[in-house]
Amino acid sequence: MFQKVLVANRGEIAVRVIRACRELGIRTVAVYSEADRDALHVKLADEAQYIGPAPSRESYLSVPAIITAAQATGADAVHPGYGFLAENAFFAEACEKWGLTFIGPRPDAIRQMGDKNQARELMRKAGVPVVPGSEGTVRSVDDALAVARQIGFPVLVKAAGGGGGRGIRIARSAEELAQAMERAASEAGAAFGTTDVYIEKYVEVARHIEVQVLGDAHGNIIHLGERECSLQRRRQKILEEAPAPTLSPEVRERIRQAGVAAARAVGYSNAGTVEFLYDESTGQFYFIEMNTRIQVEHPVTEMITSVDLVKEQIRVAAGQRLRLSQEDVQLRGAAIECRITAEDPDNRLLPSTGTVTAYEPPGGPWTRVDGMLYPGFKVMPHYDSLVGKLIVWGEDRSEAIARMERALGEFRIEGIRTSIPLHQRILASPEFREGRFHTEWLEQFLQLK
Repeated sequence: MFQKVLVANRGEIAVRVIRACRELGIRTVAVYSEADRDALHVKLADEAQYIGPAPSRESYLSVPAIITAAQATGADAVHPGYGFLAENAFFAEACEKWGLTFIGPRPDAIRQMGDKNQARELMRKAGVPVVPGSEGTVRSVDDALAVARQIGFPVLVKAAGGGGGRGIRIARSAEELAQAMERAASEAGAAFGTTDVYIEKYVEVARHIEVQVLGDAHGNIIHLGERECSLQRRRQKILEEAPAPTLSPEVRERIRQAGVAAARAVGYSNAGTVEFLYDESTGQFYFIEMNTRIQVEHPVTEMITSVDLVKEQIRVAAGQRLRLSQEDVQLRGAAIECRITAEDPDNRLLPSTGTVTAYEPPGGPWTRVDGMLYPGFKVMPHYDSLVGKLIVWGEDRSEAIARMERALGEFRIEGIRTSIPLHQRILASPEFREGRFHTEWLEQFLQLK
């Protein structure tokens, strides 16, 4: 087992990883930018290293700064969390080069699944359904138009190296296609360093279902059920739950097995998530992408399985075999996660910054808060607006909803505006309570409000 792990991240996920390491008896190193000198993850770690100014490209995205910090503190492994360098194959290779274990999948798996075209082709060969679209990238508007006419409008123009909802545009006609390609390529170039795009059929009324997988270096791969992630705004998830409601037993099993097949196709080791688009009108689902890291929404899976995914990541990276077989995975009850963001729900969800003057998280049975706030902490505009996650478990979905409503009512954060009121509105809606929603539902709901 590792002696010291450097956590190459910030915010609530850095806190989460530090706590898992402490329970395993592993010392931790936090890294921080100028903006995060007083951050909670810095206070909780055994050691902390300054890595640069507030802009992430000069700190949390700086491979040399993080490798230097790991060497200076004698760390023997690096946990990347999610975001920043978590799915950067070059960073994983740099860790290996400098004698550090990267707590995640192998660089080649990251690279294969990070290239959306390559991933789609790999899934086709593995028999995993993929959304109809172009074979590889499209180089011109004429090529894109030929594909779009073959599969039918509307279509999505998607960045080949994308993720996180960026580099994606909808084209509903031939007239919109050229502009969609230009905008998607521009955003992709700025965010991912490549302007390559490909075309996919746009399924207008669909659900976003993802499967949590876990593999080791000895060829063992299992799933830990699926999550419902359809509540999205600007393609960013707001609320997640597990298991996905209203799926038939047959579809549920097929989508879980497709997740395992996808992971097996790439020889996956460590925690990962295979994302699918589910068309309720046809009962068909399609592979979207694989996230080769821990997900923001991993706690809902932990709540229904009693498996600590971060600890399993660490054990697998240390060379241990999975401690579970598929038969050992028992799914019980229902869990919901609300992402608490520093945004104003009464003003178009614009970012909210300032000093936290009061912070009182909810308590009670089966209620969990993964957070980074404390009274006096300054929320600044440099990074993602996520400041915490509220997760609850219930014996069934109805109890989980009731418990989440109670917990949201108890959650007190003052000094900044947060998304808590938005979550209260979502949970009160008949569509959510009855599981009648899809990936476009939240945008429509917000417009109505």
